[in-house]
Amino acid sequence: MRTRLRWAGVLAALTLLFTAPVPALAEEEQGAPVTVPALTDWTPASGSYTYGRSARLVADDATERRVADTLADDLRDAGHGTVPVVPDGARTGDIVIDVQPSRTSLGTEGYELRAGKRLSVTAATETGAFHGTRTILQLLAQGDRVPAGRTVDVPRYKERGVGVCACYIHVSMPWLENLVREMAYHKLNQLLLELKVKSDAHPEANTWGYYTKDEIRRLVALGKRYHVEIIPEINSPGHMDPWIENRPDLQLTDSDGNKQPSRLDITRPEAFAYYTSLIDEYAQVFPATSWHMGADEYMLGSDFAKYPQILKYAQDRYGPDATPQDAFIDFVNRVHAYAAGNGKKLRIWNDGLTGANTVPVAAGTTVEHWLNVATKPSRLRAQGYPLMNAAYALYLVRGGFHSDTKGLYDQSWDPRSFEGEKLVSAGGITGAKISLWPDNGRGETENEVAVALWPALRHIAQATWGAPHPDATYAGFTARATAVGHAPGWRDLTRVPVADGSYTFRASGRTFAAEVERTADGYVTVRTADGCLEVRGGRLTLNVPLQPGVEAAPQTCDPANTLQRWQLEPASGGYRLVNAITRMTVTVTEDGRLVQYPPDQRAPAVWQLA
Repeated sequence: MRTRLRWAGVLAALTLLFTAPVPALAEEEQGAPVTVPALTDWTPASGSYTYGRSARLVADDATERRVADTLADDLRDAGHGTVPVVPDGARTGDIVIDVQPSRTSLGTEGYELRAGKRLSVTAATETGAFHGTRTILQLLAQGDRVPAGRTVDVPRYKERGVGVCACYIHVSMPWLENLVREMAYHKLNQLLLELKVKSDAHPEANTWGYYTKDEIRRLVALGKRYHVEIIPEINSPGHMDPWIENRPDLQLTDSDGNKQPSRLDITRPEAFAYYTSLIDEYAQVFPATSWHMGADEYMLGSDFAKYPQILKYAQDRYGPDATPQDAFIDFVNRVHAYAAGNGKKLRIWNDGLTGANTVPVAAGTTVEHWLNVATKPSRLRAQGYPLMNAAYALYLVRGGFHSDTKGLYDQSWDPRSFEGEKLVSAGGITGAKISLWPDNGRGETENEVAVALWPALRHIAQATWGAPHPDATYAGFTARATAVGHAPGWRDLTRVPVADGSYTFRASGRTFAAEVERTADGYVTVRTADGCLEVRGGRLTLNVPLQPGVEAAPQTCDPANTLQRWQLEPASGGYRLVNAITRMTVTVTEDGRLVQYPPDQRAPAVWQLA
């Protein structure tokens, strides 16, 4: 969580992004076909492949068939019809999936694509073959004809990702599912999610906005099918307030006796036991091979001097020359050992590595570098730590800073360009990711965030897979991105299921009249005779009323007020009314008031509109 960052302006042209037709890009006969990431190794041949309704997918074994089955579903979703999967006997017009473990030069994610009388994807692994099918989908998104030729396409970096902090607010599942599909379509392979899973072990921590375990299981299953690893994060020992606001016994206490609800007391065995119990519970739904513990901004706005117990802990454990920072590193290393004991590698942010410690961070800890501090990337790499570029320049902050994707493209940014230092070699760098933070939770709606995200996503895909500057201009690169379009199965979340107009809302004995009007970002306002329906009141978190039971009532209409934007979610017999920002649904109380609740706490009202 980056609490000190602020928003840039609200972005325009959202409707155009989601609804504009996808233009075809002019194709040079001898040039590589258009894809994102771009193909940098293309050898043209005479002729072309033409996709027709008689096309089949040829896959011999179970591994190949899994890839082919996913491709068949995606071809159908993309409007290319139903394509059968057959075991052998490729003929003209077919698409062949071929996994050959002996092709080790392709690595774990690379593939070879040949286009001629048929299309064939060859890879050493299932993941490599899957990536090859993403290229096929992008080519067919531009037409049924593919120029003949051959490419060997291997990523430059192992980790190519997106980070999303749904750590206080709730980001809708359809939005996250769209993200997984878009990532896979552009060959990104790692989604870092900082979020709260509704806990059975610690019900006192279940403040909104959490996700149920079944929701996470479905998202992880989608990620598995689309070869996107979903890595969970619970930030600690700072930014723990979503988890310990109702556990004062675990909160760090300063020398004046003041509790710090966002800081875990790293000197207490109970605090470590609590945190590791959460790791265990997350393991029930996240099979990822990594665990992200955050470890950023622990002393943000304060200093260790106010907490003498931390220095005492460090000196008791490491001797009289130990520093308070050693206690912090000690906590990181204990989590590292616990995660390793459960088959998971640890990941942390870099800003806690100030150099004030005498105890080193455990070997093998991946450091995600976002902030320019005293310990530079070159030093971390020299010390042997896997290093990921998560630069502040790649941030999209809800209600604040947005990454300058054009500027990054124009300067040929690549993962060697860290905050404060550019490295000469890519050795030791695992890759890079863009990061989405919700610092002002009501600053933009999800749909508005998507406008800034998609160009940034395509840029990071290009910069981590291949050459960072495939087109002479940024306009050329954006035309490339427009040509390949959105992933099959991507849902347009800006669609409104009813037309603008006057309606009578009826549900659970409550009736009211209102004008429904679509907003530019694809939600609606609900204007009654007394004003526009808005959620207001209760405790604010990131400027958002996230307290269940808060009333939704008419207020003075304000087009800029995102809390007055609503989603009409189709339900059996009518529509649920979901607030665009809080993501809670409206329920009708016994006395007829409209209040918000998470849908798993109170049954949402189903509104009939007449």
